[in-house]
Amino acid sequence: MKILNLYAGIGGNRKLWEDVEVTAVEINPDVAKVYSDHFPHDKIVVGDAHEYLLENYENYDFVWTSPPCPTHSQMGRLRVLNNSKNTGAHLSKAKYPDMKLYQEILLLQHYFKGKFCVENVEAFYNPLIEPTKIGRHWFWVNFKIPHSIDVAPSKIENGKIKEWEEKLGYDLSEYVGFNKRLALRNCVDPDVGLHILNCARNIITKSNTKQGELFV
Repeated sequence: MKILNLYAGIGGNRKLWEDVEVTAVEINPDVAKVYSDHFPHDKIVVGDAHEYLLENYENYDFVWTSPPCPTHSQMGRLRVLNNSKNTGAHLSKAKYPDMKLYQEILLLQHYFKGKFCVENVEAFYNPLIEPTKIGRHWFWVNFKIPHSIDVAPSKIENGKIKEWEEKLGYDLSEYVGFNKRLALRNCVDPDVGLHILNCARNIITKSNTKQGELFV
């Protein structure tokens, strides 16, 4: 199975995938180095995932894409609203929601012949295209997810980076050049990533319903 893994980060969603041929696209070379070290058999592309999707989607059986979420997230909106009430020098300013999210959904829905999953956080607005909800995250797919996963709320802001490294199976101590907490927050729990891929493959087992957690 040929998979395109976009906005790949350090590879949380990909961690439990087996018997797959993966091309991963990540724009930050320091983050891509972590991914490459953990998944040395994957093809790594350092570049713009949005453009890579448009130019290459026809070459894959399954596409997973996780476009940037800050301009859609409830937390991002709350930060803007809270900061507008004070006069601090560093303020979060309102931004237009990044509509690359819906561009990718529409592209895959109407042009792609394989299976796909578009992942993002639950937004501060009603979705423009109805997703499947797992925990605090939205998933747009073109296949059935017949079994749900119980997802515990994220507590990464209260934990130490080392604790989350151990939970996800990463050691970032030797890496530099990126925000490690953010890289961990951006991970989709490996059990959820496996569950969704198995659903795309129409492989349903008891392990698919194992409790997982999303960290964004």
